[in-house]
Amino acid sequence: MNAAVILIVGIVILVCGYIFYGGWLSKQWGIDPSRPTPAHELEDGMDYCPAKAPVLMGHHFSSIAGAGPINGPIQAAVFGWVPVLLWVLIGGIFFGGVHDYGALFASVRNDGQSIGTVVETSIGKKAKRLFLIFSYLTLILVVAAFASIVANTFKATYLDGAVDVAASAANATTAIISLLFIVLAIFFGFFVYRRNAPLGVSTIIGVVCIALIMWLGIKWHPIYLNYQVWMIICGVYILVASVTPVWILLQPRDYLSSFLLYAMMILAIVGVIGCHPTLDMPAFTGFKDTIAPTGSSLGYMFPALFVTIACGAISGFHSLVGSGTTAKQLNNEKDAQPIAYGGMLIECVLAIVSLCAVAYIWKDYAAGTTVTPTVVFATGLSQMLGKIFGSGAVSITYTLMVLAVSVFCLTSLDTATRLARYMFQEFWLKPGEKATDPTVTGARKVLCNPYISTLITVVLGIALGMTGYAKIWPLFGAANQLLAGLGLLAVAAWLGKMGRNNKMFYIPMIFMILVTLTSLIFTIKSQITAIIAGGTDIVWCYIRAILAILLVILAIDLVVEGCKALAAQAKAKKAA
Repeated sequence: MNAAVILIVGIVILVCGYIFYGGWLSKQWGIDPSRPTPAHELEDGMDYCPAKAPVLMGHHFSSIAGAGPINGPIQAAVFGWVPVLLWVLIGGIFFGGVHDYGALFASVRNDGQSIGTVVETSIGKKAKRLFLIFSYLTLILVVAAFASIVANTFKATYLDGAVDVAASAANATTAIISLLFIVLAIFFGFFVYRRNAPLGVSTIIGVVCIALIMWLGIKWHPIYLNYQVWMIICGVYILVASVTPVWILLQPRDYLSSFLLYAMMILAIVGVIGCHPTLDMPAFTGFKDTIAPTGSSLGYMFPALFVTIACGAISGFHSLVGSGTTAKQLNNEKDAQPIAYGGMLIECVLAIVSLCAVAYIWKDYAAGTTVTPTVVFATGLSQMLGKIFGSGAVSITYTLMVLAVSVFCLTSLDTATRLARYMFQEFWLKPGEKATDPTVTGARKVLCNPYISTLITVVLGIALGMTGYAKIWPLFGAANQLLAGLGLLAVAAWLGKMGRNNKMFYIPMIFMILVTLTSLIFTIKSQITAIIAGGTDIVWCYIRAILAILLVILAIDLVVEGCKALAAQAKAKKAA
């Protein structure tokens, strides 16, 4: 099969899904463009701040993208291109799009509060507390992982105790460009939001400046620091960035960074269509991963395929972004469909592009020669572009691909920290209560303080990132998809309570919960087997097994509570 055909057909299907299914969802849920959004009703210049649709799209997409839609499809390619493509298309249109759009809409109708508050209003207080604890711990793991990814992308290489400048040049280039990018975003935000500079003109100038700082970063990159120092710098950065008013950094940085991704995607699409290579990988390899290019098998296609491909089809993290930061900035309800549903489908396109990239260098990937997803993605696409524009384009486009992934990881890191702060604060508040209310006193007042809650989050995340997060990271895939299943359950219960059609949530919700429970059970089994066999890593086997068991118990408890709420709604409706 030709890669260009797959990409074009995939894009056409996704566009049709957006127009027809996305439009149908808007009608079913009662999207009302005339209804004021929380960004206007509760505007505080800090977290609640109306953003123009293109700006908010930049924030939302940059935050949910990260490295997920690249890593997942490349890792899951061991099952063949057909299963990956089918899950990306079906999952994106009927699972992920519904999940993201529903979470944003429910949050907007609940004063921009997180999905945890939606859980409380539709299911109960106990469910809310369980959900917030689970979400917060998941976000701590995200902060740890993304901080580590950024630090590894920036760190210098040492040889005999001294910096190897030649080996560290690429990382130093990425680091200085990323830092200059933050400075550029601050200036952009100041002129657009405080001097009312036209967005169109400012965008053109901003994009030109992005190109200039990339050129400058390639020519001049004087900062060479080790991993630990970069982790501390990341901690300080997110500590400041996540309590700074959104117009200063979050909105402008994410808006500008989205152009990096758009450029990357345009180049990728040009590469795939222009080179139009025949896929060198099998359509289907079997129901079990026997290729294992990294040396570790993913196991059986069910549930591995659906846990591994998260952001490219459905991801629980998206519901936290939509109901955490995006809902507080939504200018008009009509913008929810293009930002949430459309943003998810753009990720699907990126996932298909990633599939084409790994297929292009399939022999190297299957042989275990080139296996790091970011490197696979950048290598495959840069080689395609090299065939079109000449060998000189390979190194330039490779650098752009790596830089874009790094920028999005930094964006997701900042957003995850801010989301964790929201979750931490909401845990201590009663329904309808705000952290600034006079009723919030004593210990609750201290814990709800944005600076205190952010400091606790940053310390926990960075400490975990510098110690043992990699030991429990294998659980993240299942935890993230479990969060997606629970998010679907929460929005379904809320829509049912509001008297709106929620039937489109049932199949995705049941499927995702079954997927994650199966994955967790497999994890528990493998850890018990490892414990019985003994070994040097046995303590972490116990920790992973205990965490997996706790996640299963948590999921079952929340599902039972949610099903009770749905059953009660159905009974009341029938009685009426």
